[in-house]
Amino acid sequence: MLSQKMIELKRHLLEDAALVEDMISKSIRGLADKNEVMLLEVMNTEEPKANDYDREIDEMCVGLIAQYEPVARDLRMVIMIVKMNKDLERIADHAVNVCESALFLISKPVLPLDDLQLMGENAVLMLKDSINAFVNEDVQAAQAVLERDNIVDNAGDHILKNLTELMRAQKEAIPRALHVMRIAHNLERIADLATNIAEEVIYIVEGRDIKHNHAEG
Repeated sequence: MLSQKMIELKRHLLEDAALVEDMISKSIRGLADKNEVMLLEVMNTEEPKANDYDREIDEMCVGLIAQYEPVARDLRMVIMIVKMNKDLERIADHAVNVCESALFLISKPVLPLDDLQLMGENAVLMLKDSINAFVNEDVQAAQAVLERDNIVDNAGDHILKNLTELMRAQKEAIPRALHVMRIAHNLERIADLATNIAEEVIYIVEGRDIKHNHAEG
């Protein structure tokens, strides 16, 4: 019976992860395509669904621990799913932040967005790969997610440098530049949270806590 409950719990987490991944993808695509409808869908339709998943998964974890008193690896799995669930909820919030700034930007003159696109694509891949690592209990795949975090961080640093120079030269560009920087910051946080999930996978599989060996950006 415990094994069936664990399968159901994992299924809910994977459904939530798929929804959150879609939110990130749409937030970036909505900005690139100037698609207000897509951005509003993330904010008004998908984010409430992500909140519902957050509550449901929390309740399932509490109920499973209270009823079945899992031990050893099963207990480790449930505790890590609680943490992964919170990571996904925070990622969903960051995707909404991206949409809010994108809604401001789509009606304004365009600033260079190549680095944002790079950050967004890699953040989505990091989340996807961390969840696949969870499904397959694949430590190597989880480790690869950690290594890709530098790509997102470097692109974010490049955006900060370029936009700081732009704001000095063009005062009228400051509001747009600040929103692009806000998007970059949120994408960096999404990548950081994807690395959290990868670290949690390593803990589930090996019982090894590597958080202090991999500093969050």
